[in-house]
Amino acid sequence: MVKLATSHILLAIAACVYGVPAPTGTSTSSAAQGSPTVPYASGNPNYPLWNDTIGYTPEPIRGKLGANILGSHNVPIAKENPDLLAPPTTDNDNVHNLLKTGGWARQQNVNEMPIAKEIAGVNMKLWSYVLKGSMQVTAVNSDGQNYLATINAGDLWYFLPGVPHSLQATADDPEGAEFLLVFDNSTFNEGSTFLLADWLAHVSKEVVAKNFQMPISAFDHIPEHELYIFPSNPPPDNRQAVPDPYTYRLSRVQPKQLEGGTVKIVDSTTFKVSKMIAVAEVTVEPGAMRELHWHPNEPEWTFFLEGNARVTLFAAEANARTFDYQAGDIGSEVSTEVANPRQGVTWVFLPRQRQDLALLSSKASSTIFCMTKTIGGRICTYSTRQLWFRSCRAK
Repeated sequence: MVKLATSHILLAIAACVYGVPAPTGTSTSSAAQGSPTVPYASGNPNYPLWNDTIGYTPEPIRGKLGANILGSHNVPIAKENPDLLAPPTTDNDNVHNLLKTGGWARQQNVNEMPIAKEIAGVNMKLWSYVLKGSMQVTAVNSDGQNYLATINAGDLWYFLPGVPHSLQATADDPEGAEFLLVFDNSTFNEGSTFLLADWLAHVSKEVVAKNFQMPISAFDHIPEHELYIFPSNPPPDNRQAVPDPYTYRLSRVQPKQLEGGTVKIVDSTTFKVSKMIAVAEVTVEPGAMRELHWHPNEPEWTFFLEGNARVTLFAAEANARTFDYQAGDIGSEVSTEVANPRQGVTWVFLPRQRQDLALLSSKASSTIFCMTKTIGGRICTYSTRQLWFRSCRAK
C-alpha cells in the first residue's frame, strides 16, 4: 500500500470537495455558515517542561494544573521523564500521573506490577496514610449517620466499599496535604471512582429537584463535568455520629522499640472499621535488617516513606532477586503455602489475622521470604488482613 504524506491527503480531500460542481439551480452563497458543535481543541502547546540538565527539582505542574510534591521525590527519574510527571493536557483516561486544578494523583495496580495481585495503591496530593499536612474526612453510612474528622501526618482513614466520603486539605499547612491510598483490589483504577458531581451532571435538573424537593434554581451551579480535585474553602470543625470512627490516630501511637528499629501496628483489633487491611509502620536503623521471613497466607505491599533499603526476594527453585529501594518506591511480596510451618515461628492473634513466619534458627523449603536491609529509613507495610511484625535485627 502506498502511503500519502499528510499534506497530500489534505490536498486530495480539497480537490474532491472543490472539484464537484454545485447542483443546478443552487448557489453556494445561500449555504448556511458552518459552526462548531463542540469546543475546539486547545491551542496551547504541550512541549516537555524540562530536560535532564536542569538545575532545579521538577514538579507535577503544567499551567494551572497539578501541585508540588510534599513527600518523597525521585529527582533523577523525574528529570528523565518530563511527560510522565507532568503529562501533556492531551493525555487522558488511565494516565500514570493525573493533574487537576487542585492537585495530582498517581496510581499503581496490577497493570504496573503484575505480582501485586491483591493490593493496589494511589499516591495523591490533596484506606489512606497521610504523608504530610492535615485532611478533613467526611462520610455517611447506610444508616444515615454522619462522620467528620480532621487527621494529620501519620494518621489513617478507612472506608468500606460503598461508603460515600469526601477528602479535603485543611488550611493548617499552606502547601496542602499529600496521602497514600491502599486498596485490597489490584485492578482498582482511580479514574473509575464513583463521583457525586459526575452522577448529578448526568441527571436532568427537574429529576434532581424533585428528588430533593427543592426548586430547580437551587441546582443552577451543578458542574457540567465531574470534579475530581478542585479548589475550595477550608473546612469547618469536626462532627461525628457513627459507632466506629473512619479514622485512626496512628501518629499518636507510641512505637514498639526493637533491637534494630521501631514498629507501629494497626489492624481490626485497634482500628475496628478496617476489616480487610492492616498496616505496620516500620523504622529500621542504618545497617539493621528485617529478619528472614515469609508470608504463608496473605500478600504484603510496601511503600517506602524515607531512606534507602536493599531487599532480596527468594521464590524457591533457585529463584532470587535483589532490588535497591528508595523513598517513594513500592514493593510486593506474595503469599505461599509452607511445606512445614513448624520450621519457623508463627504469631497468630485472631483466626483471620495475618500470619508472619520468621526464619530464626532453622531452614525452610518451598517458601518465599524477604530480607530487608536498610541504610536508614521508614516503610509502611500493608496486608489484606491483620498483620504481625516480629523484629528488626541490628547490624
